[in-house]
Amino acid sequence: MIRFALGRLALAVPTVLGITLLAFALARLLPGDPVEVMLGERIADRQTYEQQLARLGLDQPLPLQYLHYLGRLAQGDLGLSMVNRRPVIDEFLALFPATIELALCALLVSVVGGVALGTLAAVRRGSWIDQGLMGLSIAGHSMPIYWWGLLVIMFFSVWMRDAFPALALPVSGRLDIAFDVVPVTGFMLIDTLLSDEPGAFRSAVRHLVLPSLVLGTYALAMVARMTRSSLLETLGQDFVRAARARALPPWRVVGLHAMRSALIPVVTVIGLQVGGLLGGAVLTETIFSWPGIGRWLVDAIYRRDYTALQGGLLLVALIVIAVNLLVDLLYGAIDPRIRHPRA
Repeated sequence: MIRFALGRLALAVPTVLGITLLAFALARLLPGDPVEVMLGERIADRQTYEQQLARLGLDQPLPLQYLHYLGRLAQGDLGLSMVNRRPVIDEFLALFPATIELALCALLVSVVGGVALGTLAAVRRGSWIDQGLMGLSIAGHSMPIYWWGLLVIMFFSVWMRDAFPALALPVSGRLDIAFDVVPVTGFMLIDTLLSDEPGAFRSAVRHLVLPSLVLGTYALAMVARMTRSSLLETLGQDFVRAARARALPPWRVVGLHAMRSALIPVVTVIGLQVGGLLGGAVLTETIFSWPGIGRWLVDAIYRRDYTALQGGLLLVALIVIAVNLLVDLLYGAIDPRIRHPRA
């Protein structure tokens, strides 16, 4: 297993180098001048402009700038924000727990709902349940996040508030303003449990429901369709027919025998959806005013904060690569034939 893990890690190295090159090129290809963004109206003369250009190292050849950029990355230095002059890594780490909390809740919705619905559709193949669930999955896969988010807000907040006020859900922020919870971990669900504020945890859960539902819908549809198709293929295998011939209960045949072999493509889809969840969080966090990485990146674009945008995209890309590497390792844990292809 260790040799298998080292091989997958070696394959990730060129991808990481390519991501650093793209992140470096991003700051050079975006419109605008970073020096003018930093100085603004304080540019008094050409000499001031050139001094600032030299201080940032932007007067050097591009290959030399890239080498210096890699050297700073090796030291964990992502630079300073051009707007508030704070280290980019500090801003990222301060907002990252909010995005991770939202992405994990959305992933929970997509995995639990997708596997359950896909299994039900496979077991009831050809029935109206199968056709209805697959129709809903196609609709969920086709809806843009910004449109689906607005529909959810209209239904669960505006219309529900008029019909059933007690069931209406909040559409912005992470917690009601009536609560004063001291951030300890950055994860609001954990911090509210650690606090002495009664009702704070319930408020945090209510604020998570709508953005998690919107963000997880696309991944849920993909997981449901892949679970159905993979499980249908597995149910036709000889070992499943042998299990049925032994008069095992249907839940045991599907849940213990067929599902384990059907999990590999499902795990693949789940791993790939992590990148989609982080990318979709940009729109979801903007719609629901969620103070996370996605909204921070959008604000960085509007403010022409090139350093923050460059560092944020690089860190998000590295996280996606790490998740894909973890998925590869899970393959080896689920199916030993992947670790030993010659066996």
